[in-house]
Amino acid sequence: MTKRALLTGAAILLAACGIPEKPAQIEEKPAAAPVSEGVALNPTRNAYFGDVHVHTGNSFDAYVFGVRRTPEDAYRFAKGEQIQHDAGYQIQLEGPPLDFLAVTDHSEYLGIVPAMNTEGHPLAQTQTAKTAFGPNSQDAAEVFQQIGISFVTGQPITDINDQSTMDTVWARTVEAAEKFYEPGKFTTFAGYEFTAMKVISADAGAAGNLHRNVIFRDKAPATIFSTLQSVNPEDLWNWMQVQRAAGIDSIAIPHNSNASNGGMFALETYSGKPVDETWARTRLANEPLMEISQIKGTSETHPNFSPNDEWAGFEMYDQFIGSAMLATVNEGDFARPALSRGLALKEEIGYNPYVLGFIGSSDTHIAAGTFGEKNHWGKFPQDGAGPRQRMSVPPEGYDTWEDAPKSEAARNLAAPKYSASGLAGVWAEANTRGSIFDAMRRRETFGTSGPRIRPRFFAGSFSPGIMDKADLLERAYESGVPMGGKLTAPASASGPDFIAWATQDPLSAPLQRLQIIKAWEEGGAAREAVYDVACSGGALPDPKTHRCPDNGASADIKTCATVAGTGAPELRAFWRDPEWSAGQKAAYYVRVLENPTCRWSTWDAARAGTAPNPDLPATLQERAWTSPIWIE
Repeated sequence: MTKRALLTGAAILLAACGIPEKPAQIEEKPAAAPVSEGVALNPTRNAYFGDVHVHTGNSFDAYVFGVRRTPEDAYRFAKGEQIQHDAGYQIQLEGPPLDFLAVTDHSEYLGIVPAMNTEGHPLAQTQTAKTAFGPNSQDAAEVFQQIGISFVTGQPITDINDQSTMDTVWARTVEAAEKFYEPGKFTTFAGYEFTAMKVISADAGAAGNLHRNVIFRDKAPATIFSTLQSVNPEDLWNWMQVQRAAGIDSIAIPHNSNASNGGMFALETYSGKPVDETWARTRLANEPLMEISQIKGTSETHPNFSPNDEWAGFEMYDQFIGSAMLATVNEGDFARPALSRGLALKEEIGYNPYVLGFIGSSDTHIAAGTFGEKNHWGKFPQDGAGPRQRMSVPPEGYDTWEDAPKSEAARNLAAPKYSASGLAGVWAEANTRGSIFDAMRRRETFGTSGPRIRPRFFAGSFSPGIMDKADLLERAYESGVPMGGKLTAPASASGPDFIAWATQDPLSAPLQRLQIIKAWEEGGAAREAVYDVACSGGALPDPKTHRCPDNGASADIKTCATVAGTGAPELRAFWRDPEWSAGQKAAYYVRVLENPTCRWSTWDAARAGTAPNPDLPATLQERAWTSPIWIE
C-alpha cells in the first residue's frame, strides 16, 4: 500500500480538525470474510503475538525522560534485532520475533518536544522551547508540567501548538508502519494514543486515566484526533465514526482502567448523564477490546471485589498515573465487575456497552517492551538504568532493607510497581493486517502477562467425545462460538458446553491450572465464581471448592531456581457450569496460570546477592486471559 493510500485527502482533514456531530445509532458489524492479502489462510486460525501499545521519543513524556528511539527502532526490536536502550546498553527480545506491532505515541504534541530541541526548527525559537531547554532546570520542569496539564485540560499552549509539525511526524509514523509491513511474516498498524484524563486533585497532580490506543485497520487519516481538540472520549468515538464512513476503519482500546477513578466503565456519560442505548451502541462499535495487563498493572479484578479469588491481587499498580496519590478502587476500574455491570445495563437500557474482549500490551516508553521477568529493563531510561534505580535492591550505601530509610519518596516511587507485562494475542487466519484487525474487531483475542501462552475457549452444544476428535477445532467453530463471541443459551437443563484449552510457552514455566471464570448480575449486585477445570498432573478439582490440589511447584527466592512439581505443557477440559440456571445471562472467560516463578525484582535481588524488596511480591504466577463468551 502506498503513502497516498494511507494518508487521505482534504475531506478527512476537515472532519479531523473539529468535533463532529453525534452520528446516527449504529450496530456492531458482523465479521467480514477474511482477505488473504496473498497469504494462505488457516480456517481454524493461528495464534499471533504482538504489542499494540508502544511509545518512542515522539511522545512528549518519553522524550522528556531522555528517550531518543524512533518508530523504526520499535519495529526492528519487534522483529528480533538488537536496539539501544537509552540507559546505555543493548536490548533484544528473548525468544522469537513478535508477529505484529503498533507504535502508539501520544497524539498530543506528537513530535513537538523533539522539534523544540532541534536547532534551526521554528519551534526551537518559541518562548516555551527557550524556557524548556534553557539553563534553569526549575523553569524547564515547570514548562514540561504545563505541557502535560495542557492536554489533560484540553487547553493548548499557543506557541507550540503546531498542527503542521504534528501532521508531519504522524505521516512519518505511518510511513514507518508501511515500510516494515511484511504480509504473512510481520504485521504493522498505524496507531496512536488519545491521552484523555479527568483531574481529581490538582495539588497532588492526580487524574483519572481515560487513555485509549487507536489502531487503524489499513488506511490512516492525515490528521489525528487528540485531547487538544476535545478531552471527551465520546468525541473521539464520533470522530472515528466519521473516518469509518470515509473508508478508514479503526478501533480504540482503553488502557489502565485500574487507575481510572471509576471512569473507564462508568454508568454515566463523560458529562455525568445516565448512559442510554445510543451511547452504548456507539461505544461498543468503537471499543470492542480493553487492555487487561500492561506495565502499569493488571486490570482484571481487585481483591475488594473478588475476595474468594486467590489470584485477584496480581500486579496491583495502586497509584494514579504520574502521581504519588493512591488510586481509588471502583467497580468502574476493572474488567470483571464491568462484565456484570454490562449485563445489568442490558436489562436496564436494552444494550450492553461492556462486551469487552481482552488484550495485553506493554506501554513501553523506550520502544521495546519487557515481556520476561528475568531481564527487566524498565519503562523509562531512569528505571532501566539498574536495580537500585528501580528499588529492587537496597539503595546506594545500604546492604540490607532493614538499614535502608523508609522515606515517603521511596514508598511512592512508581518504578518497583511496574510489571514486566503484557502481551497481545489474537487467533487469526493469517498474519496480515486484515486478519489480525478483524480478529480484534470480533474479540477473538487474549492477553498474557508476558509469556506466549496459547489459550483457546469455545462455547456451544458439544458432546464430551469432541475432546478426542482430530477435527476438534473444526467441530468447535461449526457448532459453537470462540472467545469473544455471543451464544444463545440452549434449552437443556445443563446449559452450554465449554471447551477450554491452553498450551505453555516453551520458554516459560509449565502450566499449573486452567480456570473458567463466570461473571453475572443478580438482585442488583455483581456476582462471580472461579472454577478450576483442569489441573496439572491429571489431578481433579475438589467438587466442593472447585480448586486443584497443590501441585508441588515452587520458586527459590534466593536463586530463582524452580521446582516444576506436576506442571503441565498443556491443559484442556470439557466443562459444564455446575450452578447453571435456565434463563441466566452470564459472561465466562478462561484464565490459565503458570507455576510460580520469581518476579523481576526478585531476579534483580538474586543477581545482586541481596534479599528481595519486602514491599514487593517475591514471586508471581504468569498467566493468560481469554476474551469472554457471553451467554444470552
